[in-house]
Amino acid sequence: MKIVLLHPYGSNWLSGMKDISTVFNLMPPLGIMSMAAVLERAGIDVEIIDCYATPMPLADLVEEIIRRGPDCLGVSTTTSSFNEGYRVAAAVKEKAPQIFTLFGGAHACTIGAQLLDSFPAIDYLAIGEGENTVLELAQAGFKGIEQLPGVAYRDSSGAGVTSAPRELIKDLDDLPFPAYHKLPQFPKRYNLPLFSYPTAPNTSIISSRGCPYSCSYCDRSVFSRGFRFNSPEYIVEHMAMLNRDFGIRHVFFYDDLFTFDRKRVAEFCAIKERKGLKVTYNCIARLEHVDSELLALLKRSGCWQVNFGIESGDPEILKQHRKFFGLDEVGRKLQMVKDAGMRVKGLFMVGLPGENEAAIRRTIDYALSLPLDEINVTKFTPFPGAPVYGTIREQGEFNESWDLMNCMNFVFVPHGMTKQQLEDLYNEFIYRFYHRHRITWGYTKMLWKSPHSILTFMRNLPEILAFEMKQKW
Repeated sequence: MKIVLLHPYGSNWLSGMKDISTVFNLMPPLGIMSMAAVLERAGIDVEIIDCYATPMPLADLVEEIIRRGPDCLGVSTTTSSFNEGYRVAAAVKEKAPQIFTLFGGAHACTIGAQLLDSFPAIDYLAIGEGENTVLELAQAGFKGIEQLPGVAYRDSSGAGVTSAPRELIKDLDDLPFPAYHKLPQFPKRYNLPLFSYPTAPNTSIISSRGCPYSCSYCDRSVFSRGFRFNSPEYIVEHMAMLNRDFGIRHVFFYDDLFTFDRKRVAEFCAIKERKGLKVTYNCIARLEHVDSELLALLKRSGCWQVNFGIESGDPEILKQHRKFFGLDEVGRKLQMVKDAGMRVKGLFMVGLPGENEAAIRRTIDYALSLPLDEINVTKFTPFPGAPVYGTIREQGEFNESWDLMNCMNFVFVPHGMTKQQLEDLYNEFIYRFYHRHRITWGYTKMLWKSPHSILTFMRNLPEILAFEMKQKW
């Protein structure tokens, strides 16, 4: 049995130009890398094709997949990359119908078996966590599918149906480290967001799964609402392996809630410090978890930057979409991070249901008042697995074009607003935040704080300037 796992390239977010988002940020596909590691450990031949790292025309990609001679093509997709993944699978099926096609990822888990009714080139779906499902399918030779939990397949009438639910993996330490070695250009081709790291090479880690919170815009269809995590010992050894085998000097913990379990974080910091592991890191935290003691632990163990999901500066919008945290407290908490000697990045969202121009302007003004070094502003996207999706059409105009649902297009427009309004406010947000002396000086200091970012920026300056001109036009 041989399996090729594919990470398909989503639709280009700015047509007619190089997608420079992969210049600013290209992280390895950790989901399929975890599956590859589980398969490899069981003695199954597995390879990965990451189309973001090695993009190629459809015909060439199909030829490359068939050349590798897999029994199964496994495709992991988000909503925005699903159609591209399907085009690849359909083309492979046309030329090599004997190859099984298996889809997984957030979109497959959310839509479920009905995908099989509309997309005939897909043979099976892995529903939920994929590691053990894919392993059992491979070991069974894709026979007796209905007996395996966590699989969607076609019944005798040809209709899509789902087997019994698969239990979540109880102990994440049972999983091997993701198969970074299966990426031919790792770590050279991959990098964290520019100016969000002090040194290279760098990469990302996910050390927990699930989230106990219920924000309206988050899709929890794969990992559910529980919270499971790797042990502190496992995390430190993961970092040590990356440093030893690949020379990694900085990592980003891409967990939604790295700091949720206080005991785990404290033990991680103590073990890492005791071992003298010279790998710095970034993490994502919730403001509720922040205090001076925790921040001292993070800083002492090598934390370089903390990211916070702030989303909005309008209290009514926050109450509608996530657990409310007093806005007056946010600035104080962020300043505590700065005072502890770490950078602070704020994550915001524009175009949420219920927003109007006044609410968005409150968010812009609020963001400018905070002691932030950097921001990331996404365009609200109602994903099928998110709680808000069920009533989204009652709250505005929704263009459910999967290719565009990548948080970089306004596919939803709240009642009382226009798409152009949203675009103008979004651009104003970015412009006003970054065109300030304090921020400009902060990036000037990156010449010695993050020299690799500066070099990457200068190397891709022509594409960046072309993008800026297109935006202005």
